[in-house]
Amino acid sequence: MPTLRIDVVTIFPEMFDALVGHGISGRAAERALFQMHRWNPRDLTEDAYRRVDDRPFGGGPGMVMLAEPLARTLDAISEAQLEERVRSQARADVKKAPVIYLSPRGAPLTQQRVCELAELTELTLLCGRYEGIDERLLRARVDEEIAIGDFVVSGGELPAMMLIDAVVRWLPGAVQDFASVQEDSFTRGLLDCSHYTRPEDWRGLRVPDVLLGGHHERIREWRRQEALLTTQQRRPELLTSARKQGWLDSADERTLSRIGDQAKAP
Repeated sequence: MPTLRIDVVTIFPEMFDALVGHGISGRAAERALFQMHRWNPRDLTEDAYRRVDDRPFGGGPGMVMLAEPLARTLDAISEAQLEERVRSQARADVKKAPVIYLSPRGAPLTQQRVCELAELTELTLLCGRYEGIDERLLRARVDEEIAIGDFVVSGGELPAMMLIDAVVRWLPGAVQDFASVQEDSFTRGLLDCSHYTRPEDWRGLRVPDVLLGGHHERIREWRRQEALLTTQQRRPELLTSARKQGWLDSADERTLSRIGDQAKAP
């Protein structure tokens, strides 16, 4: 599988040092499972102050990122991606890397979208700052806007790092036991089950007996039931989506019916 190339447009490229220097993403970078290229739009400005923002038309607080430095940066990225394809003799039909803008206005990032992005060979992330980016640049050059949640942070760098980390986990070889990734929350529409480790008794709280018996089929059934229960209690809307996707079988539905009956009991 070809190495995933990720290009990030940011005025704070040093923030991404943590991503490539630690944990699963750091090890994946060392193994060349992905390459991250950071591009500072200040490097493509023409004025002495390396300005990348200005006051908004119509007045109001804050500053808005200028379209031209970002457009030049995206042009440079496209050229670099093309050169790499030529060097690596990539197929001519390789899909152009989508430009994704991390924005609270975007569609919520889902595990399904993460898995789709992990199938790509190129990915370009645009990190905004201040009040945002000139809308003309977004309409002309951005393919997709993605939000991490219904909240606002100071810039797109942290959301971009969260997206990259989520995608890198799905690259073959990034995680030693890929089954653990496949069982993560949201992967098949449900939240993950509860987990326990030693000691068996911690301050009077015991590990469920089923996990100590060594009966793998019963453990699998218990974990599935726990995932259904947790999802029902905390994110019931996920069950509706899981049904539509065909991810719940008859045994799951019986478990959910039993959970519902227990909840109604006095």
